[in-house]
Amino acid sequence: MAGGNPVETAGDGPTEAAITPRERRSADARALTQVLFAELSGLEPGSTEHARVRTALIEANLPLVRYAAARFRSRNEPIEDVIQVGTIGLINAIDRFDPHRGVQFPTFAMPTVVGEIKRYFRDNVRTVHVPRRLHELWVQVSGATEDLTVLHGRTPTTAEIAERLGIGEDEVLACIEAGRSYHATSLEAAQEGDGLPGLLDRLGYEDPALAGVEHRDLVRHLLVQLPEREQRILLLRYYSNLTQSQISAELGVSQMHVSRLLSRSFARLRSANRIES
Repeated sequence: MAGGNPVETAGDGPTEAAITPRERRSADARALTQVLFAELSGLEPGSTEHARVRTALIEANLPLVRYAAARFRSRNEPIEDVIQVGTIGLINAIDRFDPHRGVQFPTFAMPTVVGEIKRYFRDNVRTVHVPRRLHELWVQVSGATEDLTVLHGRTPTTAEIAERLGIGEDEVLACIEAGRSYHATSLEAAQEGDGLPGLLDRLGYEDPALAGVEHRDLVRHLLVQLPEREQRILLLRYYSNLTQSQISAELGVSQMHVSRLLSRSFARLRSANRIES
């Protein structure tokens, strides 16, 4: 068609002009990852060259870790710590990845990276966020408590700990309370001193929306693997509730092309879901 939009092509693939910088960086990272894995498979584990290529693989895929870590920004933990934990998951994924299985490395690695971060929050992070000063003081209180227990052969009093550290008794009590935030009480445990049943028996109804949380999380993970233009079309269609005709007018492409891109997106999402399942 004369004067047609330059975004459309005779086939389904985008032209050079239609490729966004983000898509190009993602494609370059995937291509580099494939080359590095091919090179790594021919090297002796433990050798200097094997370590060099393995390090290059880690560096090439750090954006994947940063993307996964960004999902946990609301947890009140330093993002640098979360990225470090996610990098451990990335390294584990690199060591276990088999390039001959026909699976893209990001698809294989993402569950491992996210799983490592979730394990970190489950096993190591305090159940209540404690101010840094109080946390540091709690370490001193804990050490003083151990020293005084050995010295006197009994658990020291609050006054003895306060005198040992030269701080007030109220600060010692605050530190002891902060230390309890490292351990969560079982929902089935009875409440101390009040004679009431455990927290589990006091919980309200089960929110029916909880069933869709994992599904939405999976959709977000799969959606980000699509090219940026296909992501936008899906969002316009199913979040903005635009028709294919309205989408074609919005993007300046034909309605038939929009329909083809939607079909291709669904096929990619179904394929990625089968692989991860």
